[in-house]
Amino acid sequence: MELTASTPQQLRHTNMGAILAIMRRTGAVTGTDLMEATGLARATVIAVCDDLIRAGWVRELPAQKGAVQKGRPARVFEFDAKAGVVVGLDVGVAKTTALVADLRGTILAKATEGLGDFTVPEAERLASIGKAVEGALAAAGVQPQSVLAAGVGIAAPVDREGNISHSQAFWENFDIGIQESLRSQYGWPVILGNDANLAALAEAWMGVGAGTGDLAVMLAGERIGFGLMESGRLLHGASGRTGEVGLLHLVEGVGSPEGIAALARDMAVAACAKGSPATSLAALARQTGGITAEAVFAAAAQGDKVAKGILDAIARRMARVIALVATLMDPELVVIGGAVAESAAVLLPPLQAELAGFMPTPPRVEVSTLGDAIVNLGAVRLALDHVETHALDILAQA
Repeated sequence: MELTASTPQQLRHTNMGAILAIMRRTGAVTGTDLMEATGLARATVIAVCDDLIRAGWVRELPAQKGAVQKGRPARVFEFDAKAGVVVGLDVGVAKTTALVADLRGTILAKATEGLGDFTVPEAERLASIGKAVEGALAAAGVQPQSVLAAGVGIAAPVDREGNISHSQAFWENFDIGIQESLRSQYGWPVILGNDANLAALAEAWMGVGAGTGDLAVMLAGERIGFGLMESGRLLHGASGRTGEVGLLHLVEGVGSPEGIAALARDMAVAACAKGSPATSLAALARQTGGITAEAVFAAAAQGDKVAKGILDAIARRMARVIALVATLMDPELVVIGGAVAESAAVLLPPLQAELAGFMPTPPRVEVSTLGDAIVNLGAVRLALDHVETHALDILAQA
């Protein structure tokens, strides 16, 4: 028979998760502090803290010397962020990046393994993921048995149970391979997440979206995808497809789900092929070995009119995409994230001007400050959430 929310075991799960979440965000706290923050009874708070002390996740600090107080001195507790670590993985077609973080989310190490060919066999790709994990653990100076959970970001729809229900060609059965590979090798819980959803988790946790309940994060490098949060809750939809915008060819003035980097590169190649006058893009291409999105942004910064025209066209196109999502979801803030975010700041003025023409009260639009680590950081947050939610199970297995 399945447990209900009212069973003692389920209540212990909930109480421990609530107390861990508070202690992870604060310094030293008393039982009274935790009672006020959680609404739990003193006996419950103390029992959970004692469990966490026995497991090594919490330390009891000595009472302050010289403190004047009536009755027994208050017990003071402190979360031990070094009691374990989590791993956050961003698994892409060309590379895998692994982060190792302590239980407060402080990043301890990073490692990246590249794969140059889309057609690399699955076994080789899984081995590359393993190398990234091993490299990050070694750089952090921690052993695999210290890992309590691993979060994995992939560019495919993932439902709220962590399953790919609408698989894409590249990811067909590969999600199962990632999970089985890491679980069989290390025994860790491995949780999958869509990359744009994880970007939204990261922004809400430590980015410009922190404190914003109604948030949309647009990953817009090679392709556009959204992670959407409503009242602080990540939206998945019935099958994990919320935020997927693959039908943008139906939207006038957009035409495809290509992202900022892909558009900048393709438009610049087309401009050079036409022999557009007064452009330094061709010269930049010769210097850098090819036309890249970075070259287009650099040329625009140097005053190149063709490059500026390209970026203006991209800004107007992205405004249409954001207007569409804003009409449906009504976010307070839209964050442009991913590897292009830092360069994309130059797009904001024309984008916001275009957006204001589409709707009377458009959302704020900002660029992420998390750089290309945004999906990794979201994967770390996913793993930390798992640890807090399943703390009792993890402690029972220790």
